[in-house]
Amino acid sequence: MKQPLLPAAAMLRTLLLFAIILGFNSCQDQVESTYTYQAKIPVSIKTEVFRSSYVGPVAPKDINKTGKIYVFDDYLFINEPNNGIHVIDNSDPANPNNISFIEIPGAADLAINDNILYADSYIDLLSFDISDPRDISLVNREEDVFTNYYTNHEEGLFTILKDTVITSEEPIRTWDGGGIWLDAMNFSSAEAGGGQGNYGQGGSMARFTLANGHLYTVDDYDLRLFDISEKADPEFVKQIQLGWGIETIFPFKDKLFIGSTTGMHIYDISVPATPQQLSVYSHITSCDPVVANDDYAFVTLRSGNFCQQGVNLLEVLDISDPSLPKLLKSYPMDNPHGLGLAEDYLYVCEGEYGLKSFNVSDVLKIDQNQLEHLQGLNAIDLIPGPKSLIVIGSKVITQYDYSTPSKLKQLSSISIE
Repeated sequence: MKQPLLPAAAMLRTLLLFAIILGFNSCQDQVESTYTYQAKIPVSIKTEVFRSSYVGPVAPKDINKTGKIYVFDDYLFINEPNNGIHVIDNSDPANPNNISFIEIPGAADLAINDNILYADSYIDLLSFDISDPRDISLVNREEDVFTNYYTNHEEGLFTILKDTVITSEEPIRTWDGGGIWLDAMNFSSAEAGGGQGNYGQGGSMARFTLANGHLYTVDDYDLRLFDISEKADPEFVKQIQLGWGIETIFPFKDKLFIGSTTGMHIYDISVPATPQQLSVYSHITSCDPVVANDDYAFVTLRSGNFCQQGVNLLEVLDISDPSLPKLLKSYPMDNPHGLGLAEDYLYVCEGEYGLKSFNVSDVLKIDQNQLEHLQGLNAIDLIPGPKSLIVIGSKVITQYDYSTPSKLKQLSSISIE
């Protein structure tokens, strides 16, 4: 018996469905996914090669990438990772003037004591005379102080992580010590030092800081300290193991607050040459800068890149007893990065989500006392400076008049090329 023919409408629907399925399968076969990363890969260098490179001032350059920021007197110093430091005349924050660039191979961090600027150059610590910011000169090189870079000390061979762009057919998430480390961070000093020295001011993501006649530096594992009583000739004092994942350092009076991916360390530096650990506050794995005052520490925890297991929070800790910090309250955030504290006002960089400001006079009601949320900018770190609030992002450095904390007024911006 013959099968009845399908009605025309039903046949049309069947053919259309067949065509869609065929087209879908065809598209499926042709799709290829690739992932592009700004990454860091290990590169080996001989000490004799990098030490023969020119170090010192050249004509001003466009800012291509930003790292750490630092304010000293009327000048703003902006690190361009691995290349050097831009010098900006900031006497008028509404009209900053790029006046010079200090070429420093391997530069990542800096701090300034009176007219001496300290900067790392891979494995060395350099000192520059900046008494005339338009005529800066190298005055000292302390060799082999950051020995964690070395892969073969006897042969003078060390390894750095060099920025590069890579593509991959599979997502890459972590660096395991020999592979690829994704660039997670565009990698302070209120009342620090007891009046010893005229120190500048760094951001919350600083790894160099000054207090009590000493320079303190951190890397992923260790705290190093240098006696700078002879300003132009730092003397290495000691190295203290801290554990894995150390990220930032912040001084307040006779304390150091050290942020890591797993917690916050508090050190007593009332005897500057012999820091004493007071406590370690632990949290889940998350990127973690910290600022503090007499009673409270403010810690941002964020997810993203190698901190992908983390959460996005602002935590407030009671540190009235620094040997026993206590979590008072956590506040949800979008993706907090650096932060800064100016009296009762806290400013939090939210990455691509902008900049938030809060009145924190009542630390248990911070969420009820948000002042502003500036959107449309990428904010990574900031400095509440003497003349302006300086906010650094991936594409622009913006300065604000913050004399009225509830209403920031933009003064200027510097584009990042």
